[in-house]
Amino acid sequence: MRHRRRILRIALAVLLVIGAIAAAVLLRKRAAPDAVRLLPNADAVLYVNLEPVRLLTDLGKKPPENREPEYEDFVRQTGFEPERDLNRAALAIHYGDTPGNRSSETRYSEIMQGRFDHQRVSDYLKRISRQVERYKDFDIYVIPLEGRILRVALLGFDTAAASNTEGSDAIHGMVDRYKQAALPFSGPAVVGDYYKRVPLGSVIWTIARIPANSAPQDRSELLLPGSWSSLLPRNSVVVASARPLTDVHLRAQVITPTNNDARIFTERVAAFLTLFKTIDISLDGGGPDPDVKKAFDSFEVRQDQNEALLTASVPFAFFKKIISEPPIEFGGETTKPPEANVPVAPAKSNSNQ
Repeated sequence: MRHRRRILRIALAVLLVIGAIAAAVLLRKRAAPDAVRLLPNADAVLYVNLEPVRLLTDLGKKPPENREPEYEDFVRQTGFEPERDLNRAALAIHYGDTPGNRSSETRYSEIMQGRFDHQRVSDYLKRISRQVERYKDFDIYVIPLEGRILRVALLGFDTAAASNTEGSDAIHGMVDRYKQAALPFSGPAVVGDYYKRVPLGSVIWTIARIPANSAPQDRSELLLPGSWSSLLPRNSVVVASARPLTDVHLRAQVITPTNNDARIFTERVAAFLTLFKTIDISLDGGGPDPDVKKAFDSFEVRQDQNEALLTASVPFAFFKKIISEPPIEFGGETTKPPEANVPVAPAKSNSNQ
């Protein structure tokens, strides 16, 4: 009887261990990438996985031409070429609380993962630092940069953290989370709330919450081309991504406070796309490019209650061009979103209309 009880206890313990391991694996599968989970809380997050991008393009195959002298000096002293050696990067964007106040400007925190010579990078950072702080067995390099303080920490053989926020709380938090990386951190709150909407296999994605107190010109950090960011309603959330399938599939969800906000946004974007598709587009000034035309012709926008969904299918040839060739040139004058030509209904207070 005792022997049977002992076997049952052992079996129960084994099942509990297997269950805990399975739960941890499932949590990690559903969690954001490690680089994102190390970031501090933020209004917006951008993630880029450059490893598959290099497979699809010529990125990193040869050094870029005409580097800035400071950038060239950095590459020469550290041996680190981001185009070739950076594998993954996660960027947290911290909007200022008071637009127009320099002490409250947008700040950034970043996690970078890739191949670099720890000693050479460390020596370079020491040379340009004003001081080196010690925090929980890590050196934090304090670097004056463009009227701000940039703090950098080398967290491991392939991971670095940086932040130019006021004070050291952000960089300290990234160090703390790195030391406890096995715990199921979800990362910034906006990622925990919306990461499930990012399609599986996305190599580039962003989640951004538009602050209620921001003006249109304050939203350029959202990585939208031209003046598109000015169309975004306040208090909305953007989930945008790119993933390679048969083509590169682009998808952006704009979650607005009300159905009416989503309708106005959808109508404005549809009007802008209609105008945009009539323009001759070239990558090199040599006339319309069929891959570029196909990409822009594929853009569609539709409304679903308080959400607007933008989709496009970009040929791999176009994707390679925008990575490796000069910026796109447009035939004619640069256009702006035709806000004035679309009737704007007043926003209503509830979202379930």
